[in-house]
Amino acid sequence: MSIESIRSVQEDTVVDNPLEEFQATLKEAVEILHYPDEVFEFLKKPMRFLEVSIPVQMDNGKTKVFQGYRAQHNDATGPTKGGIRFHPDVTPDEVKALAGWMSLKCGITDLPYGGAKGGIVCDPRTMSFGELERLSRGYVRAVSQIVGPTKDIPAPDMYTNSQIMAWMLDEYDHIREFDSPGFITGKPLVLGGSQGRETATSKGVLYSLQMLSELKNIPIEKMSVIVQGFGNVGSYLAQYLYELGVKVVGVSDVLGGIYDADGLDIPYLLENRDSFGVVSNLFTNTISNQELLEKECDVLIPAAIGGVITKKNASRLNCKIVIEAANGPTTKEALTILDERDIVVVPDILANAGGVIVSYFEWCQNNQGFYWSEELVDERLKEKITSSFLNVYHTSQNYGVSMKVAAYIEGIRKLAEAARLRGWLRF
Repeated sequence: MSIESIRSVQEDTVVDNPLEEFQATLKEAVEILHYPDEVFEFLKKPMRFLEVSIPVQMDNGKTKVFQGYRAQHNDATGPTKGGIRFHPDVTPDEVKALAGWMSLKCGITDLPYGGAKGGIVCDPRTMSFGELERLSRGYVRAVSQIVGPTKDIPAPDMYTNSQIMAWMLDEYDHIREFDSPGFITGKPLVLGGSQGRETATSKGVLYSLQMLSELKNIPIEKMSVIVQGFGNVGSYLAQYLYELGVKVVGVSDVLGGIYDADGLDIPYLLENRDSFGVVSNLFTNTISNQELLEKECDVLIPAAIGGVITKKNASRLNCKIVIEAANGPTTKEALTILDERDIVVVPDILANAGGVIVSYFEWCQNNQGFYWSEELVDERLKEKITSSFLNVYHTSQNYGVSMKVAAYIEGIRKLAEAARLRGWLRF
């Protein structure tokens, strides 16, 4: 598999503007709450947005300048929190939308954070280890004045990992001249990371599905599931589902998908995936990612990139439930179609909140200097997801709205109330 083949597949994916998607549902939820327009104006954009240029010496001796971003959406409830993604398609509007979603996510799960997000326009798959380290350190130097353990706490996101967090932590410690493990989460365990952080997002999605199966009285082991995306979140999720006896009938990667109505051998896929997480090249009868989305299943879990379920394909989905493991995989127009078809959508700001929840646990452990077992982390994660899911579900029932809008309502309430009490808003 070549880098060029990956790019050609990604360039065929057209994603609606994520900031406009965020703002449209935000406005709808604010109006349902009968809040004044000032609340929408206050929340529709980040309070702070930084764009930086990062010069990096490449292995060939030349200097390349990378564009980086950091959006801090709202700090009414506490320091901001959010991941850093390395991706060639990162845009300012995407980063701003992701920061807004993170604010709502923290409100839903009752975390003492506002939302933030960072990104660098780069293709890490074409860069050497040394180039990635120099880029990571350069980003921290560029944003160091606005981040910190009581200001804005970064974490991993798309194409970043614990090693990149370790480089960023080390650079920040050099700048500040003291050890500050709480500056960043998703770190290696030996540098103050938390047990269970790597699998947290996947487990949060799993717990959300288990909650829905209980509320709908559908045994989870009788469900058939498609996982669109086989990266960190998708692969762990497929593994957990398989271990529970769930029939995983489809998975996909950046090159394509595989589908078997009788169920896939997930352990075989995990053992034989390549260094990019690609498994579709193990088979000759592959299908496209779009075709996989429309295959028959009980539960469809988009766990890759945003904007994959749109008004163009929403009417052709052949599932009963959508669990949004990715950020913003379903457009607002598509959600309207799915709602009309009585397809339940568990929104991203609820379903994939496991990552930020365990990042919060890591931050708490760093501040206390006391570390928890993986069993305790998982127990507390499940408690958080369960209570948050029930709150959103009941709000959906009480207001007669989709779970997506209900999740926005829950998130907005906390942000607006914090801003009102601080005197920033008056209503």
